[in-house]
Amino acid sequence: MHPISLRHGSAVLPSVLTFAVIVASGGLLLMIEKGMLNNLQNPQPGGAGKWAGLRSERRRGVEMDAESQILQEIRNHTIHTVCSQKNMPHSVWTLSPLQRKNVLQHILVNDKHKFLYCYVPKVACSNWKRVMKVLSGALENVEVNIKMDHKSDLVFLADLKPEEIKYRLKTYFKFLFVRDPMERLLSAYRNKFGEIESYQKKYGVEIIKRYRPSSKESTGDDVTFVEFMHYLVDEDVERMNEHWMPIYHLCQPCAVKYDFIGSYEKLQADAHYVLQQIGAPPHIQFPERQSWYKPVTKQTLHYFLCSMPQKLIRDLLPKYIMDFSLFAYSLPNTTSEFCRH
Repeated sequence: MHPISLRHGSAVLPSVLTFAVIVASGGLLLMIEKGMLNNLQNPQPGGAGKWAGLRSERRRGVEMDAESQILQEIRNHTIHTVCSQKNMPHSVWTLSPLQRKNVLQHILVNDKHKFLYCYVPKVACSNWKRVMKVLSGALENVEVNIKMDHKSDLVFLADLKPEEIKYRLKTYFKFLFVRDPMERLLSAYRNKFGEIESYQKKYGVEIIKRYRPSSKESTGDDVTFVEFMHYLVDEDVERMNEHWMPIYHLCQPCAVKYDFIGSYEKLQADAHYVLQQIGAPPHIQFPERQSWYKPVTKQTLHYFLCSMPQKLIRDLLPKYIMDFSLFAYSLPNTTSEFCRH
């Protein structure tokens, strides 16, 4: 069997390992969905060496539920297995300059509570930034009705000196939140090309020009999901817009040893766990989703994926394979039998 080549330095991951992880994680998610883990005892932390995310036991009274803990163990073990390979990066200083710039620009710093948060667009990052501004005193509370400024009153690792970066990476609690890769892409597509004029002009016009050559002048507001997928296939993954750049490249989980990887699918529970871990005051709670928010349902994702050419999905997967495998998400099912339902 030929290996899948992943464009990350000279790293090449065997396809057997990658797909074994995906199959196993798919089974785990199915068990979680069916509630089959409710009666299992919590596994003991450990077994993943310095990648063991359950170092988050730093606050002894804080526990996560069985499902989340098992999922953490799966992710920790997978990340340890993949990232231990010789050609993978083992610190931010072994990344290429562009890779290091990307990750340092996406890790937010809170010195008062000693934590680092790698924000991922389309994975509740606006609400996490809101929480961080409340923790720093820049906002009165998480419910303040203002448009989020994604840069002001926030400190990024990229703002600090190398010695300051090294100290915080070594000693602070580090976390990120992840989401099913295809669901995240669909969410970005619907939001940016359906609602944001600046994205329509900057990206939409170019996409239509490139993949709909017979089209007359367009304002970029009618990009199809298939055209967007073609665009992603042709893009350099390390130079993508952050809203569709793979999480692996945004947060570099091999180079940064995260203590906790939360799930968008269990957002409230995992966010509550993190807030306890960092010692946030009890009155600071993670915000509920805005009333205007339109979630990507399983039915919506099913419709879009089943409307796509199979070859296009196969061409796209290698760019996001690390997100599927490291974070325990199943590959999209677009078999004819599945798509008939």
